[in-house]
Amino acid sequence: MKSSVRVSFYGAAGCVTGSKYLVENDSNKVLVDCGLFQGKKELRLKNWDKPEFNPHELDAIVLTHAHIDHTGYLPLVVRHGFSGPIFCTAATKELLSLLLPDSAHLQKEQARFVNKHKKSKHKPAKPLYGLSHVKETLKQIKVIPRDETTKILPKISILPRCAGHILGSTSILMEVDGKGITFSGDIGRYGSPILPNPDSVEMGDLLLCESTYGNRTKDKADVGIELKAVIDKVVERRGPLIIPAFAIGRTQTLIYELAKMEREGKIPTLPVYVDSPMAVNATRIYRRFKHDFDDDSREIMAEGSNPLLTDNITFCQERKDSKSLNSLRGPRIIISASGMMTGGRVLHHVRHHASKEEATILFVGYQAEGTRGRDLLEGAEEIKIFGDPIKVRASVEQISGLSAHGDKTELLKWFKSGKGTPKVVKVVHGEPDAASEFADTLYKDHKLDATPAKHGETVEL
Repeated sequence: MKSSVRVSFYGAAGCVTGSKYLVENDSNKVLVDCGLFQGKKELRLKNWDKPEFNPHELDAIVLTHAHIDHTGYLPLVVRHGFSGPIFCTAATKELLSLLLPDSAHLQKEQARFVNKHKKSKHKPAKPLYGLSHVKETLKQIKVIPRDETTKILPKISILPRCAGHILGSTSILMEVDGKGITFSGDIGRYGSPILPNPDSVEMGDLLLCESTYGNRTKDKADVGIELKAVIDKVVERRGPLIIPAFAIGRTQTLIYELAKMEREGKIPTLPVYVDSPMAVNATRIYRRFKHDFDDDSREIMAEGSNPLLTDNITFCQERKDSKSLNSLRGPRIIISASGMMTGGRVLHHVRHHASKEEATILFVGYQAEGTRGRDLLEGAEEIKIFGDPIKVRASVEQISGLSAHGDKTELLKWFKSGKGTPKVVKVVHGEPDAASEFADTLYKDHKLDATPAKHGETVEL
């Protein structure tokens, strides 16, 4: 009797968050990525629903990379009874040791805040999981090499390739009972600093391809020119430049670009404050994995410079160091998480400075629907932070070239670099318009059976 291979979509289908894909054959169940839903409230509430698969029945979990929308649901699955191995690269494991405890901490703090201010209909509000669940999760991680095939179960093997998105990120070819399934993960940009370009991957019978920017072709303008223009205005206004930035990936890219412009004399040496314990620790991890850097970064190091240090940079670990930044004067740069202003120390800085005309808030990455970042970019004159309305008088700027996600052209370049042609393509990890346009492009221009994935849908191979 011929074995059936099935793939079901329990996240990042019809939205750009919460990645979870269940792969089954007649004897095993493997989850690829295990992310939290983020962004709009209706999505975040899904995190509280009963899992749509039985964690007890999972034999393994495979991760493409460390970002919370791909990994933040792991401790909850462990809490609900999953006790098997979690496979990922060595760098992803290191980053998870920062991200998952931080996720548990943020949830605890959010629960504490809403309980204190009676802002929750749940009495009392509780976090999704605690540090004990995170510790159990980290014990279950098994490191796998990149560019080598690893058999994770008797009839299931995986081959990870560099995705160029963040440190340790991969695209994965999974072989199940002779069927191939390719998971793009999040595809990075070509020519971005620090990390190599995305590698080509063999296309299986089924391809799951992300589409975060599946309907956009980004301006190829020099990021340095755009960043310099913003910094010149900051120097003129003599105020703070607040940059909400993801602690892993975006912060390191920003430091790289600032250091490069300083070395080239394009901007003055300004005080740079990295105000995020996770970003500070993640930067240290990046330096430890310098063997994963691209050729340009290695050349900078060979010349005696550090690509991840500016001339006047301060890494703020303690809360008192963060608070002290509010008393500073003059032009300065504060890089702080979270990147979409959904939590973290950046909220305190924006709360303190958003009403000041001399301040600048610069967005350097994707802002999902329902986030404060999206609201500011769409011209909100007032935002709520910790329940308080804040008038927005600061200048709000955006640079798209620093995004760690490839645009439509780059996604197509990655797809065309792959070996073979998939029989079916399911477009995932994109808002509906982006996923639909990218699927249409694959269908019309490449004659592929390509459609956006639907939540709860199952594809049988």
